[in-house]
Amino acid sequence: MNITIHSKNLTLSSRLQEYADNKVGKLERYLPNIIEARLDLRKEKHRGKDQPIAQLTVRNDRGIVLRAEDKKQEDLFAAVDVVVDKMYKQISRYKGKTQRKKGHEKWIEAAPAWDTVEMVPVSDADIADDYDSVEPRVVLRRKVVSLTPMSEQEAIDQMELLGHDFFVFYNGEEDTINVLYRREDNHFGILTPQID
Repeated sequence: MNITIHSKNLTLSSRLQEYADNKVGKLERYLPNIIEARLDLRKEKHRGKDQPIAQLTVRNDRGIVLRAEDKKQEDLFAAVDVVVDKMYKQISRYKGKTQRKKGHEKWIEAAPAWDTVEMVPVSDADIADDYDSVEPRVVLRRKVVSLTPMSEQEAIDQMELLGHDFFVFYNGEEDTINVLYRREDNHFGILTPQID
């Protein structure tokens, strides 16, 4: 498993790096086909103090992406602990879904390649000390995703694993690009674009 740790607005100490490598490395015991694990550590200003944030993303050899994030801890070591624990739960959910599907449909690769994600840098000056006093504004963030054919059910499963409210996918059954979204009544909807 290839483990990468990225930091933003903080200095990554060798002690923290070693601690995070050790914790993330243990995930391989629970899901042996992980090929990449990416841990993003950053600090953001929130109500006048630094708030540590940890986000862990793993990708297995089938292209399935699992993601966990924590924004509630007081220090980065605790944030790493919590985000790894959340990832154990994500792995457990994923393994449960694949075991229930054995003998039925197989999972199809459905994840963006790491090198196709484009991040927009945000400076410290852009982050306000008090979010309550800031007027809402549009922040542009672009992502380029690789699409592989999958069924609607596979798209629902992938969206739930990622914890998103929408998911763009290539519908292999209908040969179209669709947007899957969660409705207010907790059911799902699908948008199929059509050019006039």
